[in-house]
Amino acid sequence: MRRPGRTANIPFRKRPRALPALLLPMLLAACDDPAPPPAPEIRPVRVVTVAPRSGGDSVSITGTVAAETEVNLAFRIDGRMVERLVNVGDRVTAGQLVARLDRQNEENSLRAARAQASAARAQLTEARNNYQRQRDLLQTGFTTRVRYDEATRTLRGAESGLDAAQAQVNIAENRLGYTELHADAGGTVTARGAEPGEVVQPGRMIVQIAREEGRDAVFDVPPAMKDQAPADPIIEVMLTMDPTVRATGRVREVSPRADPMTGTFRVRVGLDAPPPAMRLGSTVSGRMEIGGSALIEIPAGALTRSQAQPAVWVVDPATQTVSLRVIEVVRFDPARVLVGQGLESGETVVTAGVQALRPGQKVRLLGQQAAAR
Repeated sequence: MRRPGRTANIPFRKRPRALPALLLPMLLAACDDPAPPPAPEIRPVRVVTVAPRSGGDSVSITGTVAAETEVNLAFRIDGRMVERLVNVGDRVTAGQLVARLDRQNEENSLRAARAQASAARAQLTEARNNYQRQRDLLQTGFTTRVRYDEATRTLRGAESGLDAAQAQVNIAENRLGYTELHADAGGTVTARGAEPGEVVQPGRMIVQIAREEGRDAVFDVPPAMKDQAPADPIIEVMLTMDPTVRATGRVREVSPRADPMTGTFRVRVGLDAPPPAMRLGSTVSGRMEIGGSALIEIPAGALTRSQAQPAVWVVDPATQTVSLRVIEVVRFDPARVLVGQGLESGETVVTAGVQALRPGQKVRLLGQQAAAR
């Protein structure tokens, strides 16, 4: 029996501690071999070896038909426009009334100027009669030289006053005539700048008229094409919708400054006896023959963009990697692109798969052929 007040001695056996759960994955990973790095992706692409073209070529570019001369008709005075008699597309003749201002103020100014002229004319008549009396009295000795000189000065002042008053009448008459706007030549209305009821300022465009004297074909030409054009070339122009409608012309005007958005130069070609079908705004194609050039031709599928600029992927033959290069496009069509600057003869350009490439990527050439010469 166990005595009260004592505790029995029970033997205690220590348990082994469990390894922390976080050490197990580390031990397992230490037993495995390190994974090799992934091999760089080698993308198969189709390429072409570029070479400069030889021989002449015919250049074609799209433009529009415009008037040789366009004028903005505007009032010479300010006022409220009460009527505009023409609209866009209307044909006008020389001297035709185009618009009219409210003429009430100008009529009042003319009446006031005429009244002042009448008063000045009456003063001149009185001064002339007084001068004649003083002259006759001076000859007979019944007046003095002082009074005669005073009458002479009064006469000269009255004559000047009448001249000034008559000038004001002429100005008022002209201003009254300026309330009507007339076409200075025949043509077609191409734009309007104000509506009836508006208060217009002097010089504000009311209507724009394309005169009938001549027609121009207007083109936006790339810099390389402009530089390669021969001196005083003959341009063949044809309607895009009907190529049988044709005309010829010569370059009449070249803009000295490139467009800040497109980088092209505006060229106007004066048409010789254009057919009636070449109306204002018609879309036309201009064709010009140029001599031999160092342009490089590549397939249209090779063209991509780099920061809003045309570019191509060029293959480095030593490392078989690609790099993006900006080029200057002279002209292009759905099948080909003519490059003015950016490529050298013998370089390799990617023609298929350009959208999936990145700078420095290794490629495998599926097929390599020489570009057309």
